[in-house]
Amino acid sequence: MTTDSSPAPNSWRKNLFILWFGTFMTGIGFSEVMPFLSLYVDSLGNFTHAQLSLYSGLAFSATYLVSAIASPLWGQLADRTGRKAMLLRASLGMAFVFASMGLVTNVWQLIIARLIQGVFSGYISNANALIATQVPKEKSGQALGTLTTGVVSGTLLGPLLGGTLASIFTYRVTFFITGAILLSVFILTLFFVHEKFTPVKKTEMLDTKGVIADLKAPKLVFGMFITTMIIQASNNSISPILSLYVRQIMHGSLQATFFAGIVASIPGIATLVAAPKLGGLGDRIGTERVLMAGFCLAVVVYIPMAFVTNVWQLIGLRFIMGIADAAMLPAVQAILAKNTPPEVTGRIFSWNQAFQSLGNVVGPIIGSLVSTQFNYSGVFISTSVLVLINLLLVSKETKELRKSH
Repeated sequence: MTTDSSPAPNSWRKNLFILWFGTFMTGIGFSEVMPFLSLYVDSLGNFTHAQLSLYSGLAFSATYLVSAIASPLWGQLADRTGRKAMLLRASLGMAFVFASMGLVTNVWQLIIARLIQGVFSGYISNANALIATQVPKEKSGQALGTLTTGVVSGTLLGPLLGGTLASIFTYRVTFFITGAILLSVFILTLFFVHEKFTPVKKTEMLDTKGVIADLKAPKLVFGMFITTMIIQASNNSISPILSLYVRQIMHGSLQATFFAGIVASIPGIATLVAAPKLGGLGDRIGTERVLMAGFCLAVVVYIPMAFVTNVWQLIGLRFIMGIADAAMLPAVQAILAKNTPPEVTGRIFSWNQAFQSLGNVVGPIIGSLVSTQFNYSGVFISTSVLVLINLLLVSKETKELRKSH
């Protein structure tokens, strides 16, 4: 069964360039509101410390709960109709949902809007899937690493932009601006992303068993799904409390929102530089080795974050964490790309997004529960333990791959 027409030589480079800008603006859209989302929750009512932590965790995780359910369905549709259609669906839907978040009057309306946002997820995963089906396998690590720098660059600028806009204007205005940014992503994708795709009849689609049978290393692929889930749980366990932690170590300073933006975005500087280089290095020495090195670095860096005494120490450690980030999720995506046939790439990447979304659900909940039972510092300790568990699992999953390099 053939779903993708063979692209012209190097045509994937043009799509990579355009999708880089698309993921860049999507990254800005998502990360722009992250530094103040918990503070926005705080402004919607009079909450205790425990309530604020809980509602912040729910607001963070609501989107990913729905996304985990919806992603496999969108992935199957992507394999039938093409990835560009899914890119357009995601970007236009997110534009309207983000704008609506600026109109909420209580925390439950915000959580419902975040749930609806999950229905329109998938821009970044479909961008990865589109490139993965077009790029030569021997260049997939570098190409997907480069694509990652798009969302990382957006994630880097987003918190700075969001923190600044929220300080100058209001939280609500920032949501409206985010909606406008995502509308520009829709327009850019509509006119400049090109995909040669032969529609597939529903009766000709492989079922789940057929997809698994089509994989040359199904155990490795499903191992990467679990790895993705744990990576995201680790990264997002600190998301609900990050701005609150900054406010705590800055003793309630009025500049806490601004510095929360810096703390949230600083890993992106390191990731932006490191991701393409580490992707190319993985193509040469083995992506799995780069992945394991990233886990080792993350385990070491999370622990001292629990004991910082000022915001600059936290910023320095978060910068180092960015290098570890550059070696983790892009490496997982490269391993999937190198071990997935083109005709099922949409579903494999959508399944991976489902596990990624599950990690985004579990992570904030873990962070919220740990912070209510212990304190904000305890979240960094528990996250380090979670990363260590993932390191041990990856070591087992990639043993055969390491032997082949």
